Amino acid sequence: MTDTPTRRRRLSLARVRRLPSWSVLVAGTLTGGLLGGAYGLLTPETYTATSYVVAVPTSKSTPEAARGFAQAYGRVATQLAVLGDAQVWAGVPVRTLQDHVRAVTSPDAPMVAVSATSSRPGLAVDMANAVSRALTQHADHTKGSTQVRLVQFSRAVKPSEPTSASWAVTTAVGASAGGLLGGLALLAGPRRTGRDDEARPAASVPGPATAARVHGKRSGR
Repeated sequence: MTDTPTRRRRLSLARVRRLPSWSVLVAGTLTGGLLGGAYGLLTPETYTATSYVVAVPTSKSTPEAARGFAQAYGRVATQLAVLGDAQVWAGVPVRTLQDHVRAVTSPDAPMVAVSATSSRPGLAVDMANAVSRALTQHADHTKGSTQVRLVQFSRAVKPSEPTSASWAVTTAVGASAGGLLGGLALLAGPRRTGRDDEARPAASVPGPATAARVHGKRSGR
């Protein structure tokens, strides 16, 4: 007699339920580690290059004003007015600069850090330096009204190591996440009652004949 698909499914579920609880943690950890390692191996490495420009006040301005304008220039560094000029020197479209260039400012110093990321170290350097150059030129056009000019403080240099996570790191992160999810699934799932449920006898229902005899004895009293 062949098993039906429903019976086979029930047998498979029964086998899974008989597995120890810690197997859920092991399965989650292994799955997460494999996925994390595959992500690290398949994702291309990225490199980051950073250039710095500093806001310098003129004789008619103050250091406090320079810090304030540095914050403003940091916000406009990734705007189209600046990136439109930077694309010529970087040799990439504006969209690429918008996606891969970031500007960060410091509240304590009148400095703007322009960082660019790319799978090619040389291209990351070119993009960071191009945006810094375009930003300083943009500031020169308005220094008559702002009384603050931007000066190149440090040019970007070619990075020697990638800044993206290695496959070993992604594997460890994936394994940790998988183990955590496995533990949560174990806590959220129904708890097993162990041997108590197996040893508990099934409730018996009296047959028709037995029920009739019991009823007759009660009637004869």
